[in-house]
Amino acid sequence: MIVLHAGVYEDSIAFWAETTESSDMEHQVSGVKRYKWCANSTQLRQVLRSIGVRGKKSEAARISIPTQKGMPVPSDGIIEGMQDTSSGKSFSDMYVETVTLDGLDMITLLCKIHAKRVLESGILVGADLAYLSEVMRLASSMVTRQQYLPSMVQDGGFYEATWMPVPTTEDYKQSMDMSRRMPGAVLAFSYDLTGDLPQGIFQDMLAMMINQMIFLQAASTVTGGSRSRKNFDSVHTSWLHHLRRTGDHLMDDTNAPQLLHQISEWQQHVTLLAKSQLRLCFRLEEPEDKGPWFIRYMLQSREDPSLLIPADNVNKAKTVFPKLSNPREFLLVALGQASGILSAITKGDAEPNLAGCFTDVKGAYRFLTEEAPALEQSGYGVILPSWWIGKDNKIRASAIVRKPNTKSTGMLNLETVVQFDWKIALADKTVTLAELQKLANIKSPLVQIRGQWVEASSQDIKHAITLLKKRTQKASLLDIIKMRLGANSPLASSGSADSVDIEIASKDAQISTMLKQMSSSSGLEEKRQPKGLKGTLRSYQARGFSWLAFLTRWGLGGCLADDMGLGKTIQTLALILQRKESGEQKNPFLLICPTSVISNWQREAATFAPDLSIMIHHGISRSKTKAQLCKDAKNQDIVITSYALLQKDIKIISGVQWDGIVLDEAQNVKNPETKQSKAVRSLKAHSRIALTGTPVENNVVDLWAIMEFLNPGFLDTLTSFKRNFFVPIQFEGDEEAAKRLRRATGPFVLRRLKTDKSIIRDLPEKIESKTYCQLTKEQASLYKATLKDIEDALNGRGGIERKGIILGLLARLKQVCDHPALFLKESGGTTKNKSNIVRSGKISRLVEILSEIADAGENALVFTQFVEMGHILRRHIRETLGCEVLFLHGGTTRMQRDLMVRRFQEAQTPTVFVISLKAGGTGLNLTAANHVFHFDRWWNPAVEDQATDRAFRIGQKKNVQVYKMICSGTLEERIDDLITAKKNTSERVVGSGEGWLTKMSNEDLQGVLALSTDAVMME
Repeated sequence: MIVLHAGVYEDSIAFWAETTESSDMEHQVSGVKRYKWCANSTQLRQVLRSIGVRGKKSEAARISIPTQKGMPVPSDGIIEGMQDTSSGKSFSDMYVETVTLDGLDMITLLCKIHAKRVLESGILVGADLAYLSEVMRLASSMVTRQQYLPSMVQDGGFYEATWMPVPTTEDYKQSMDMSRRMPGAVLAFSYDLTGDLPQGIFQDMLAMMINQMIFLQAASTVTGGSRSRKNFDSVHTSWLHHLRRTGDHLMDDTNAPQLLHQISEWQQHVTLLAKSQLRLCFRLEEPEDKGPWFIRYMLQSREDPSLLIPADNVNKAKTVFPKLSNPREFLLVALGQASGILSAITKGDAEPNLAGCFTDVKGAYRFLTEEAPALEQSGYGVILPSWWIGKDNKIRASAIVRKPNTKSTGMLNLETVVQFDWKIALADKTVTLAELQKLANIKSPLVQIRGQWVEASSQDIKHAITLLKKRTQKASLLDIIKMRLGANSPLASSGSADSVDIEIASKDAQISTMLKQMSSSSGLEEKRQPKGLKGTLRSYQARGFSWLAFLTRWGLGGCLADDMGLGKTIQTLALILQRKESGEQKNPFLLICPTSVISNWQREAATFAPDLSIMIHHGISRSKTKAQLCKDAKNQDIVITSYALLQKDIKIISGVQWDGIVLDEAQNVKNPETKQSKAVRSLKAHSRIALTGTPVENNVVDLWAIMEFLNPGFLDTLTSFKRNFFVPIQFEGDEEAAKRLRRATGPFVLRRLKTDKSIIRDLPEKIESKTYCQLTKEQASLYKATLKDIEDALNGRGGIERKGIILGLLARLKQVCDHPALFLKESGGTTKNKSNIVRSGKISRLVEILSEIADAGENALVFTQFVEMGHILRRHIRETLGCEVLFLHGGTTRMQRDLMVRRFQEAQTPTVFVISLKAGGTGLNLTAANHVFHFDRWWNPAVEDQATDRAFRIGQKKNVQVYKMICSGTLEERIDDLITAKKNTSERVVGSGEGWLTKMSNEDLQGVLALSTDAVMME
């Protein structure tokens, strides 16, 4: 495993890496020892090549490494958790082998890292490298917004062409925040880590990244001739040329100092504003009676925006901001710069009035819609009237739906055509056609109605008049819903759909109730749980089931996005069971899930809904033709298949008429361009359900992909969605766009978290569940081989000898179920085969669940009874997820144990604690964890409960989720069934450990150990 690092080195960024294999400490460079966990340059280049970048230059560089008792302390990515790095820590100079990258490769790598803990399996991202990636995102944002100016600096006897960052107020705040939390490792090459981290270093680093991006962008447009040019007509021409070239310097021209002075004077006004503690702020004030509007000038603190000083009292600024040398000069410069946007500043005056400027109603509207956003974009402060910010006074169009005629159909559905009338309101007051026509004659974008100012553009008024003149219109119920949620508007063609809110009301009770329930899941009529459901739904689960039933009733799709462990499976089964019992279900449901959870669905259905008939469409025995699948699925309630197989069998599966389609782990279709996602969206059904704890993983396009499956076309095309939502939300931080998206998708996404107070009250303090896994083909082969000699081994054996054979056999089979490397005693415990396929179905499922836990920022305990399995788990989890993994076993000293416990309890990032059952079953307080995994079973409930109580004890502030991992169709499942049956009779029937199993007859024992056909993972 390798942890990739980076830091500021001279005028660039140097990359280096740590490995888990320490090297000889005797190597020295200029008397400085080599860092023992440092990767050599060959290893480092190989790692960089594997992620698509090439090293430019290698060299040994001196770095400050934290040490304790004279020994270097590795970073969190490598550390075993046994060293105490919180006290007695000092820094020592050592050297590491580094590689620098050219500009394009550096940018490529830093962009790849964004929000990732793991670049590839076994390649972790160090905290310093993750930080530099964050700096790169800020630099990229500033380049995109063109927040920079051409500049020039003196470098020895040469003059260098460069680009100077010009941060906005938001950039300034972000830079201050980021410089304060800069990891010391970023500066470990050149600076004393015990001192203050200078903000200047951050600014230099940001400028370097901005320059690299601009140079690369400019170089792509430079012709070959201009690249090689060495003679220039003037120093100015030379400067312009070198602004497009990275790494070059200007000629030693005698006119260079004069040009440098001219550039400095030219930049003076910009730098004065960009580096000041203050910024100029504009406040729009409404007129009294029929007077003019007034734009007041204010001086505003960058650090505390609530601190405002009227500009005509500019001298007061000196007392509030003593570092400001000349407040009046700052104000005049700022006004001069702003006049390029706000022409009213200098209109009619030789010198601006420092108090502010007057404007008319059209000028006020221009300020609100054009000048204010431009001023904010340029870094000025803007304060607008509350009625404008709230936008509650816009024109509102209400569609009043008439009672539909359903005599021919007998019931309502989404295709039902209804008639509706329009009603128009301004400032919450209904206006007539005559009033609208009067407002249209004013021809002003801002009008005052009953003492309140209202935005009413002539275009909006024109279309509102058109709607009222039409009187009655027709649309389907689905179109009505789209209008209600803002997903589709009759004013869209006008280009002003965003400025007109549309409300829907109905005189029909059924439609009115449906629209009300679309607005809030809390207003749903709660359905009784199905008679055939075994167990009782918790309150929030009953609400979720009722919500699914409501959407399904109308043929709409819904995404149940409950937090992990809240019971998405049982709520879905309740829905299918309810449709079966009510007679609404005429065809089977298709359930699509990852291969690893197929067996989980089988067993959950058998436990909670045994009346449902289940068919698995997977493996070599599955239906091979459309006709065969239709025949086989005809009498089934649920057909389960996997995402991988769906893509292969799409022509067969799409030929079946499905009542509904359920996507489990729906994040598998988050990329709308993949064949898998397209295959899912091509399926037809009455209703659709998506189950996922993460409806948005990377960006809002994930949500479009899920919504396009649930309700095709509801959010328009992907191109339109990117234009209207993705770009405004992801790149521009547009809250209004985010609000519109929430409004449009809210009724179709039900998200509940375990931290919600209403949910916490409804949950038990400890939630236990069984997580079923399947064996890989390699595991199944080893399992069968181990069983072959069972009869010969047991025949004629009795007493202690027979007991020893059985216990040994049980241990070997459990090792097979855990991991082939554990059973084969392989050195290093390789977790993947040559084809990069994980060798253990159980470890694959564990990492899937841990990934969700880490994304939620939570911690977990993983118990195993095999020490070597603990090492395998620790290595694989760390290499796959990139989080810190501690391991406590019998060989851990008392001091190491105490340090690991403290480290885990105080961890600021997601951490996994792997514990051998014997070493950690008692005496530990690990309340930082709220997830507990029993990776392999001790088959003694008391022992397992004792281990669980390491987290489930006094001091635990969260509900604890317990996962008991079981390989389907193996001894693990059958013994668990026996334990469950015995536990229901008496908690103490089962003896200590596995000894009670040795008392079984050979025939009974063979039945328990046999391998079922469904035990093997279907690929």
